[in-house]
Amino acid sequence: MKFRERFLAGELEFEEIDVFIVEWKNSDTTETLAKFLGLNGEEEAVWIDESDDALKNVLEKLKK
Repeated sequence: MKFRERFLAGELEFEEIDVFIVEWKNSDTTETLAKFLGLNGEEEAVWIDESDDALKNVLEKLKK
């Protein structure tokens, strides 16, 4: 399961995104970081253009 799915399901805290980033850096995957995390284009843009907090806010609104 990707970070986004697990976060939206309430399985982990947003700050655990750092664990996934380290995992991505240490992997041989050809996926972009955003794809590895399960982010869509809009979420990726918010994260890049604004901040971690902005991405957290977007994802919080989508939580079940």
